[in-house]
Amino acid sequence: MSNSDPSSASAPRRIGQTIYLKPSRLEEYKKLHAAAWPEVLEQIKDSNISDYSIHLIPPSSPSILYTLFATFKYTGTDFDGDMARMAANPKVQKWWRLTDSMQETRVEGSRGSTDVEKGWWLGCEEVFYLA
Repeated sequence: MSNSDPSSASAPRRIGQTIYLKPSRLEEYKKLHAAAWPEVLEQIKDSNISDYSIHLIPPSSPSILYTLFATFKYTGTDFDGDMARMAANPKVQKWWRLTDSMQETRVEGSRGSTDVEKGWWLGCEEVFYLA
C-alpha cells in the first residue's frame, strides 16, 4: 500500500498515499464512499488499519485530474500478511474493481489495487509530524 516499508517499522505507523481521480467519476466516487460497504470497512479494521481518511485535492485547471490523498494508521505487526488477507476478501476485490475504474495510478506499470508488487496508490514520505 505504500512505498515505505511499514512491515519493518514498529507499530503504530502512519502511512500516506496518493492517486489521481478521473473528473468524470468525481460524484460517483463521493457517493460510493459516503455509503461505504460495511464488509469493506470491517476488513480494513480487521487488517489493523485505523484513523483512515481520503482527501480530495481539486485540479489547478479543468484539464488536470483530481488528486486523492489518503492517510491511515497501521497498528499491526505483519503488514504484508494483513494486506494479503484484505486482498483475498471477495467484497474488497469487488470494491477495488469499482474504485480502480475511477482512478488513475501514479505508479508506473501498476495493474490495479491487487498488484502486490507495485501497489496502486503511490506511497508518500512523511517529512513532518506533530502529535
